[in-house]
Amino acid sequence: MSARQLIRRLDADDADFEASLDALLRNRTLRDSQLVASVSEIIARVVKHGDRALLEFTQAFDAPEVTCLDALEVSREAQEAAYRSLTPELKTVLDTASARIRAFHEATRGDDRKIHEDALGNTLMRECVPLSRVGVYVPGGQATYPSTLLMTAIPARVAGVEHIVVTSPPTTPEQDMLLLAAAHLAEVDEFWRLGGAQAIAALAYGTERIGRVDLIAGPGSARVTEAKRQVSGDVGIDLIAGPSEVLIVADADAPADWLALDLCAQAEHDADAQAILVTPNAVLADSVSQALDRHLGTLKRSRLIKASFQAHGALIRSRDIAHAIDIANRFAPEHLSLCVADAKTWLPRIAHAGAVFLGSPSSEVFGDYLAGPSHVLPTSGSARFNSALGVETFTKARSVVSLTPEGASRLAHTAANFAECEGLEAHALAAIARRQ
Repeated sequence: MSARQLIRRLDADDADFEASLDALLRNRTLRDSQLVASVSEIIARVVKHGDRALLEFTQAFDAPEVTCLDALEVSREAQEAAYRSLTPELKTVLDTASARIRAFHEATRGDDRKIHEDALGNTLMRECVPLSRVGVYVPGGQATYPSTLLMTAIPARVAGVEHIVVTSPPTTPEQDMLLLAAAHLAEVDEFWRLGGAQAIAALAYGTERIGRVDLIAGPGSARVTEAKRQVSGDVGIDLIAGPSEVLIVADADAPADWLALDLCAQAEHDADAQAILVTPNAVLADSVSQALDRHLGTLKRSRLIKASFQAHGALIRSRDIAHAIDIANRFAPEHLSLCVADAKTWLPRIAHAGAVFLGSPSSEVFGDYLAGPSHVLPTSGSARFNSALGVETFTKARSVVSLTPEGASRLAHTAANFAECEGLEAHALAAIARRQ
């Protein structure tokens, strides 16, 4: 099946364009009721049975040969040993990525304390303090993601989090070495070979062996994302980070082969990933389609890529670049690539995107591994209201109020009047008591 047959084509001049675009948008936000119920049952069993449920789910879903929970915990010494066992080339890969990620987050760490002194001499502050315990979920399954571990645990460590717990599904020995080496570089405190909704439940509520955390961060499958949604409120979550997505806005001068590879790179994550190209140039769209055919004949994960394209992909012809930007804002994509001339001039027009990549050289792939900013980003349109993961994800803000005796006295009458308006007598008396 060719790319032209696989990927839906939408044209802004078609009468049903808006309806087709809306259908493509709705397709990302539907929730499977059976999945919701299944995840709810897993969470309930972990809350009730703790470690025993974790072991049973691990045996059922990931590693039937495991006989005890001890086999799923990895010590810090084992993490360091994994790093030391890597080839020099792989060490360089991890060292370079971790150094760039750490440098970016160190540089973008904001002022942790904002102080305001009013005219009465009172000191009023808003300060950010790090969370105490954070859980990091690193997905497995179709691939292994040491990059996700670095992109999530390093910002937490830079923020000053005291204790970082990583959970990730059991994997092959070769993949395991990379994950553990990344954990060593990120200074992870606990590493558990646990995946799925059961891992999220353990982090959220704790078990006999795993202590509950303050916040869970990291992307995952639809099941993991649903689990994070269900435990949110009992524990903090970073954001809704489900199946990955990219939307590319391109003009006639963008290299068709680069665009095709960028679309394939996104689609090879899994069949639920979404890759979309929006361009006003029909000739470019045809050239990209032809380039896709060439690559789909050689890529090892072409079966997954085809499944992703068929289920969620699209080549969209817009009226012009401004219209393409409007379409992008409606999608609020996880990754937005602006492969257009003078890409920076279009940045102010971007209202909703998890991460923006300016110009054809700035492939989203660099953001996946070592550009610096975290690749943990809001998906499924949640970039309309959620932010990219960063140091601030792992902090909480609190207010600090320090009134002088004179300042309290001068505010007392007004505060008391306000309290009386709300019918709260004790509030009013407490304020008046400070009046000199």
